[in-house]
Amino acid sequence: MHSPFTEKLLRWYTLNARELPWRGHPDPYAVWVSEIMLQQTRIETVIPYFQNWIRELPTISRLAMAKQQDVLNLWEGLGYYSRARNLHRAAKIVVEKHDGQLPGEVKSLMKLPGIGRYTAAAVASIAFGRDEPALDGNIRRVLSRAFNVEDPSGSNQGEKKLWEIAANNLPLGKASEYNQSLMDLGATICTPKNPTCSNCPIAKECLANNLGIQEERPVPKPKKVIPHHVVTAAVIQRADKVLIAQRPQKGLLGGLWEFPGGKQKPNEDLISCLHREISEELGVDIRVGESLGTYNHAYTHFRVTLHAYLCTMNGEQPELKEHDSIYLADIEELDGFPMGKIDRQIANQLKITGLAEHHQQQGFIS
Repeated sequence: MHSPFTEKLLRWYTLNARELPWRGHPDPYAVWVSEIMLQQTRIETVIPYFQNWIRELPTISRLAMAKQQDVLNLWEGLGYYSRARNLHRAAKIVVEKHDGQLPGEVKSLMKLPGIGRYTAAAVASIAFGRDEPALDGNIRRVLSRAFNVEDPSGSNQGEKKLWEIAANNLPLGKASEYNQSLMDLGATICTPKNPTCSNCPIAKECLANNLGIQEERPVPKPKKVIPHHVVTAAVIQRADKVLIAQRPQKGLLGGLWEFPGGKQKPNEDLISCLHREISEELGVDIRVGESLGTYNHAYTHFRVTLHAYLCTMNGEQPELKEHDSIYLADIEELDGFPMGKIDRQIANQLKITGLAEHHQQQGFIS
């Protein structure tokens, strides 16, 4: 016999389940891809990326055989690019060790790159019908409110309690519906701000709602100060081409292409920063020309203001000191190289304005 909480939740889901392109898909691969894409990304953003991905890479074997650059191109704009690299690596492992079939057990799934406890549980329950509780952001919020969890969300004690609550209320044989009903409720009704409790199927069972403190749950962890970095980038021109460099595979934006540069040091002006960074990264001296703009972007743990400049090299050949590869690209080629958001903005600006105009107007700073 299910608890009233679970019974009402499942009944609501039967009538109100969202139509999503990976739901009801016959291949567990689709569920896996969707769960990886949905990590820290809104569902409306994910849907077109998912549809394009499945169209281009419809099977695990196709993903395993794909070139990394093609994989990153499909991912460009979703952010957190390690997710795409891990998907690619994991697909190769599935082909080599599991005959191309995604394993259905949580322990086996967690051995694959990029799959943690939540993702393994979600894939196992949704794609394979395993009786496994899951705990994503939406589920954390619903359970924190419904059971009035007073420990901060994300704390060890809070996480432990939420996993126990999720497991204790899981209806055997219906884990897929149970987990997805919690996800949908959190996404549509039990939202982070202004939840519509009057429409909630479990409002009477929700302890936080009964106490009038639903907006105070989940209890947040103390916020950290988000650092802000000032960065420079060199758009190095040689004839009608520009130099782009591929970032190392490990680390932020690994494997993506960029206009080289780096962070400004204390008491360092922008031009000095650019000279130093290019010398450290490419082993060359440059002449710095006109500004190509200022760009702002927020990552998860820090913010960036980037200043881009048109530059030329003073005759030396660049070296691979901090990059995996370098390439002199025609402007029209830049679309074929996966880039982060700021570098793509610079590339798009170059497509509009071209290099010839900059070259004619350019007055070198140093």
